Amino acid sequence: MIILGIDPGTATTGFGIVENKDSQLSAIDYGCIQTEAKTPFGRRLNQIYDRLTEIISRYNPGAIAMEGLFFCRNVKTALSVGQAQGVIILAAIRAGQSVYEYTPLQIKQAVTGFGRADKNQVQEMVRILLNLPHLPKPDDAADALAVAICHIHSLQFENRMQIKTD
Repeated sequence: MIILGIDPGTATTGFGIVENKDSQLSAIDYGCIQTEAKTPFGRRLNQIYDRLTEIISRYNPGAIAMEGLFFCRNVKTALSVGQAQGVIILAAIRAGQSVYEYTPLQIKQAVTGFGRADKNQVQEMVRILLNLPHLPKPDDAADALAVAICHIHSLQFENRMQIKTD
């Protein structure tokens, strides 16, 4: 199964495509969708939508998972990230995809086993789990890969629980 992980933002939206084949995880692609600060906000959202639509069309993921916004000190940042999340959800739904949200705590727990892990610990575990030669860069792309890994682990857990109850 192929999962698209997304770390939403308006300046930088990280994406990571992870495949789970026979319980082996591998990174197919990852990177960032960048928008210019001087570009009108609506156009920035449209750029995110267009690029994400291309990525979804190219990789046809089985599911899309994104980091949810659950705490933010800066209200203006929270609102703009929330709007980016709305665009991401719209692109996913229009492509017939399911969207799952995970908290930063859930993502860190799934990837490192410790919900308060720092960025370096998360990046190193992403590198190890995906058998990458280097730490994935930039940070937003590494975070998106971590979101995809979190979703895969969540699916595996659900499958195990379902087997035990059947």
